[in-house]
Amino acid sequence: MSEASRLAAISAFLLKHRASPVFRPRSEQPPGVEPVDASEDAEAFTRDLEALGPTFVKLGQMLSTRPDLVPPDYQLALARLQDDAEPTPVPLITRAIEEELGAPIGKLFSEFDPVPIGTASFAQVHRAVLPSGRRVAVKVQRPDLAARVDTDLAAVERLIRSLGLVSKAGERYGFHDWLDEFRATVRAELDYRQEADNLETFHERLAGFERIDVPLPVWDYTRRRVLVMDHVDGIQVTAIPDVLRTEVDLAPLAHDLGKAYLDQVFVHGLIHADPHPGNVKLTPDHRLALLDLGMVGYVPPRLRDQLLKLVVATIDGRGEQAAETFIHMGTRLEDFDEPRFSREAARLVARFSSATTWTESEGGFLLKLVELGGRCGLKPPAELTLLGKTLLNLEAVILALDPEASLREVLRRHMHGMLRERTLGTLDLGRLATEVLEVQELVREAPQRISVLLRTLADNRFRVHLAGLEEAYLIQSMQKIANRITAGVFAAALVVGAALIMDVDTRHTAFGYPVLALLMLFVAVILGVALLLSSLLGDRRSRPKAEKDPL
Repeated sequence: MSEASRLAAISAFLLKHRASPVFRPRSEQPPGVEPVDASEDAEAFTRDLEALGPTFVKLGQMLSTRPDLVPPDYQLALARLQDDAEPTPVPLITRAIEEELGAPIGKLFSEFDPVPIGTASFAQVHRAVLPSGRRVAVKVQRPDLAARVDTDLAAVERLIRSLGLVSKAGERYGFHDWLDEFRATVRAELDYRQEADNLETFHERLAGFERIDVPLPVWDYTRRRVLVMDHVDGIQVTAIPDVLRTEVDLAPLAHDLGKAYLDQVFVHGLIHADPHPGNVKLTPDHRLALLDLGMVGYVPPRLRDQLLKLVVATIDGRGEQAAETFIHMGTRLEDFDEPRFSREAARLVARFSSATTWTESEGGFLLKLVELGGRCGLKPPAELTLLGKTLLNLEAVILALDPEASLREVLRRHMHGMLRERTLGTLDLGRLATEVLEVQELVREAPQRISVLLRTLADNRFRVHLAGLEEAYLIQSMQKIANRITAGVFAAALVVGAALIMDVDTRHTAFGYPVLALLMLFVAVILGVALLLSSLLGDRRSRPKAEKDPL
């Protein structure tokens, strides 16, 4: 479809749901007032979003993880978005494989099952056997998907920029930045070579967990639109029969899975963005296989430290430290209410840590903190919402394996091991060599820098630059003041001049007064009204810009 037709379809969707709370600022309900039931509107919103195609299915899935943008009814409806789709005809699939791999499918595989074992909005998967006898799964991207995604994203961007359809809520919570992040995430997911890299990385990083496996890619058969990897037999963790539970103790599996994911996040900085039960299988030899690693986020070391401090503080019930860490990680918007956020965050942390029958997971609690930050004017980092979603899905998998398990207990018991691994990671030879070189550079250049500083002070050339004072804004304000003073003096002069010539005899009169005097009074009135409107409508108290602490 052309960009114009997609633009029309998206515009119709936005026009239909223009009153949706997704597109307008959220207002906090007064205490004791039940929120309005919007489940029917949310379901209609979700259905129409799904009808727009694969790009918007992914958009809805990501919106479902943003409690700071989306109300609870809409989160629930969007979270149920089905990624299933009608299978693409086999001739189109085989043609895509042959175009990517450059050979007939009969030569590429000794067996190829035309019936897909899984279909999604972006791809579908088929069983196959390589000529070597290796059993594999072939993931094939739907034809022309990348072009359609680019068209959709271009249409959305055009709407945002030209029509201003993004509400104050979108501006408040950085919707432009979030859309850029979504574009980068989707485009990365469309390149299956990136997913193959993720499979290899997780396979290597999880090598120490004997009960957890990640299928390896077949690089000779992997291209941008085709991914071939080891086929894994097994059943989803949500479909484990009760008979098997009586024969096999699944609690160690649940514990190992929790430890493995915590290590990936807080030690290696990798977040598997979608570890829901459908992507975890129990193999016949009673191991866990992790699938679908297309969406993997990376957390920088300093932000990783802050995330760990936040999670530990919430578990230990240290509300003030949790609130302080959250503020340090986030970006303060112009109306950030720090006392309110600190007070309510501390209350939430106290309830979460002290409740023995708390039904909410650690991930759900982090998302509640994100929602609270949004209400108080604090924009969270994207990695925090991704971590919240990951922990939420991870706990669902753990509970499917062992209903008595608790991610908080896994984190408490594994805390010392994680800290030890992080400490050993800082002793990496490459990192130590880099730090030694930085210290050497500092020592070598310090005398010269001190000499330059002392010479500058001695010559009275030392200057301090105030970054917070915007010169252009100051000049603009001074010009506005000067223009208003000039207009006011000119209007006053016109009034005085008109009064002086009111009694002058002239042939050109109107209503018994000189036309020139009336014209001068009319111009003076226009200037006066313009100055008054400019003062009432144009003058606003300057608000502080969004600020973010350096990590």
